[in-house]
Amino acid sequence: MKLRILASILALAIASQLSLADDRTTGKAVGRKVEDAGKAIGSYTIAERDQAIKVAQNALKDMDARLNRMDKKIGAEWDKMDASARKNARATMDALRKQRKETADWLAKLEKSSAEAWDEVKGGFVKSYESLKDSVAKAGKSLS
Repeated sequence: MKLRILASILALAIASQLSLADDRTTGKAVGRKVEDAGKAIGSYTIAERDQAIKVAQNALKDMDARLNRMDKKIGAEWDKMDASARKNARATMDALRKQRKETADWLAKLEKSSAEAWDEVKGGFVKSYESLKDSVAKAGKSLS
């Protein structure tokens, strides 16, 4: 059963990649921004809070762009997918959206954190963001 789902996802990925080749450059550019954001945020001090928040907000916007492209790829291939592939794609996107919300919650805490809590909250955001980034990359590989 898992092999069938994987085969369906891979078929979807190949078809999606061919039909949406225009996204490749944009996706790579967004990917670089996403890669760098977690490292950058982790290095900010409380005195650089405003810049850290801007970087974090932009990172989430970039992540939203990636998630939206993934949604479009799935939508473009939806009619070609069997029921199990549809269920898996929907579950994957639901899980990614949940992780994205958790990361946004950490951003809200980052925006309101005190100097005393800065390092802890910043660390929570970075950990959440890195986890989201890894999950999106893994899902993207199966969809691209």
